[in-house]
Amino acid sequence: MTSAPTAEDLIAHYALEPIPREGGLFRRTWAGPERPDGRPAGSAIVALLTARPGDFSALHRLPTDEVWHFYLGDPLELLLLAPDGSARTAVLGPDVLSGQHVQFTVPAGTWMGGGVVAGGEWSFFGCTMAPGFTYGDYEHGDAADLTARYPAEAARILALCRS
Repeated sequence: MTSAPTAEDLIAHYALEPIPREGGLFRRTWAGPERPDGRPAGSAIVALLTARPGDFSALHRLPTDEVWHFYLGDPLELLLLAPDGSARTAVLGPDVLSGQHVQFTVPAGTWMGGGVVAGGEWSFFGCTMAPGFTYGDYEHGDAADLTARYPAEAARILALCRS
């Protein structure tokens, strides 16, 4: 019987690299055929976040839905700021009978950001998009703009923004 992998095992196995601006580590595992507009038909990544200071998925939004998949490790908490001004939290993790998700779709245009739940060490997950991700799609969150729009979430927004 093999032991459970560590974050370091996953980093080495998948040759994970830093995610520009957003944070965490990732590897693109699939990109579909190119469409007439130059975008891939779809894309998928695996990613890892740890509980180390500064290691989080910074608030960002995308123009298409993004499906998040939980694989291993500790639960991952996502702050979701909707275009209508509402906010909610989704937790990706293995305890589906207690409300965690092994798969969760973030709707297009929703600000999203998150990290490993308090007390956890690391989370290994994936994201899938169709059409596929391009760096031109990524919109980085601005703390001042987001706290003005979602004042009840100001503390969490400040914790999930990078300059």
